[in-house]
Amino acid sequence: MPRKKLMEPEELEQSAVLEQASGENTDAAAGEGEIMDVELPPAEMPPDVPPVEESLPPEPEAEPSPAPAPEKSDRQAFFDLNFNELDRGLTAEERQEWNSIYAFYRGRSALTGKIIGVDPLSISVRNRQTGDVERQTIYCAVVVPYRVRIVIPASEMWEDGQERPDFVLRNMVGAAIDFIIIKVDRECDFAVASRRMAARSQRYYFTHRPALHREGARARCRVLSVGPRRCLVECYGHDINLTQRELRYTAIPDLRNAYHPGEELDCIVKSYDAATEALRISVKETESNPFEGAELRHPVGSRRQAIIAGKYGGGVFCNLPDGTVCMCSYSYQHEDSDFRVGDTVILLVQRYDVEKRQMYGKILSKW
Repeated sequence: MPRKKLMEPEELEQSAVLEQASGENTDAAAGEGEIMDVELPPAEMPPDVPPVEESLPPEPEAEPSPAPAPEKSDRQAFFDLNFNELDRGLTAEERQEWNSIYAFYRGRSALTGKIIGVDPLSISVRNRQTGDVERQTIYCAVVVPYRVRIVIPASEMWEDGQERPDFVLRNMVGAAIDFIIIKVDRECDFAVASRRMAARSQRYYFTHRPALHREGARARCRVLSVGPRRCLVECYGHDINLTQRELRYTAIPDLRNAYHPGEELDCIVKSYDAATEALRISVKETESNPFEGAELRHPVGSRRQAIIAGKYGGGVFCNLPDGTVCMCSYSYQHEDSDFRVGDTVILLVQRYDVEKRQMYGKILSKW
């Protein structure tokens, strides 16, 4: 076998020197060139350095509390009722009444009823400007179709800007009105209604029917409230004040003696403005004017029996049996204190004013 060549000592020293030189050249090349991606062993920690505290994991965020359930509206609460349980002990008439109220509440259609009273009640009212619910004591019209009490607050009687004083509402007992059910409290056996919502529907219907609002068209109006000099009527959702001149040709001392809430009167449409919903009507023009032909029935110089209907500005209004009104003065031997409204007198026909359509005369005596 061939023997391995042994190196001489001199050769060994040269080899070591070469290896040392080559090592220095390698370090220099590494220092001058790019840093190599070398994985270094972990450095040992000095014994006197305290250990680094480990960071704790972040605490989990608390889950947000669930939002409160929205409050149910009146209609939602109504539909959630158990009607079979609530209506179990009702008679046939009471069940029919409640079924009618349920149907009109669901369909938002109008009911007609008669006001039997006006009560001051403490109720919750939503402010139309702020939207807040306020507790107020207001007058409410009461309608009882059979056994159920239906209340209509004063705020739901009139449109905004057309509110009437409380005494007008208190004088509406006996009037027939239309209303829409806006809330049903079945557990307390009453309902809340709105007259102004029903009036809006009536006005809408009236506006879109040209045959109803043309000039000269005949219609019906309902008497709501009556005062000594004025009468409040409703015609297709329009609240109209009528004076004695628009009600009758004859003079009426006190309208409360001639008209009452709940009456229905024939009327004629005088004018209508759809933009402002302004309606003018006349009740007296459904009949002929008694002044027509009065000169033939009551010629100048004739004496007639009449009844004193009123006094105004020194003049005395006397109604003849045919409805003709004669404006009279007293004869020289009489004073105003000698005659009262309602007295029967004998008058003398003196003249006629065709332009004013007025008859004039003089009271001769009390009959």
